[in-house]
Amino acid sequence: MITIDNLAFSYGKTPVLNNITMTLEEGHVYGLLGENGVGKTTLLTLLCGLKKLQAGTIETDGMNPYDRDPAFLQNQYYLPDEVTPYNQSAKRFAEFNGKFWPNFDMDKFLQIMSEFENDPSKKMNKMSCGQLKKTYISFALACGAKHLFMDEPTNGLDIPSKAQFRKAVMKYTTDDSIVVISTHQVRDLENIIDPIVILDKCDVLLNADMQTISEKLYFDYGTTLRQESLYSEQLPGGFIQVVPNVDGEDSKVNVEALFNAVHNNKEQIKNIFRK
Repeated sequence: MITIDNLAFSYGKTPVLNNITMTLEEGHVYGLLGENGVGKTTLLTLLCGLKKLQAGTIETDGMNPYDRDPAFLQNQYYLPDEVTPYNQSAKRFAEFNGKFWPNFDMDKFLQIMSEFENDPSKKMNKMSCGQLKKTYISFALACGAKHLFMDEPTNGLDIPSKAQFRKAVMKYTTDDSIVVISTHQVRDLENIIDPIVILDKCDVLLNADMQTISEKLYFDYGTTLRQESLYSEQLPGGFIQVVPNVDGEDSKVNVEALFNAVHNNKEQIKNIFRK
């Protein structure tokens, strides 16, 4: 379990995160959403111990990430948005760097690379952007780390590779994993991320699982605009609308519409989810 309590972080005099409190539980793939500049990448780097908190605490299975204890490091992996194209083959990269993770599985790495139709013998600095990203995703999943933090992992992937990424995350993470994926590409990931965390400037607007979201909000795919809608968007043949779910109706959560509804109605959404 990861417990975040009153976290605060600033760059100089510019606050980025303030009074952030939430719990991340095992067995979930969290979708971390928010506009540019609200601190998604900063939060990921704090969670994996690359930055030091300025206030508050983070505890990961009872450990402080910034202490960089080997017992902590061997159970976490951070995949940044921008990855390095080393002058060596993907297989050699995995053989050398996998030694730092006790649960690293070379056979699993090669299997995921094969599922991505990616050549492990190819030098990384000769790969396309998508091939390089798939190499790092394959390595991240093969490390067998309990805590996996990914920053925009589908950037650079083509449509078939995005589908394979979703399958790989579900197949190669375990029931005790905590996976946090920061993304702007919500349509790429909405079938695997649950719960949803939406950050705003110095605030958490939403931290809820899909079941709670569908209990609190109704996603209407009808043809008539509703006066009480928190967000509406015209689609071919009708609208997608987000309204308070006062009648307890069932609906399929649309993550992109959810994000826009939350962003446009911040205080109202907070009140809805406090009830």
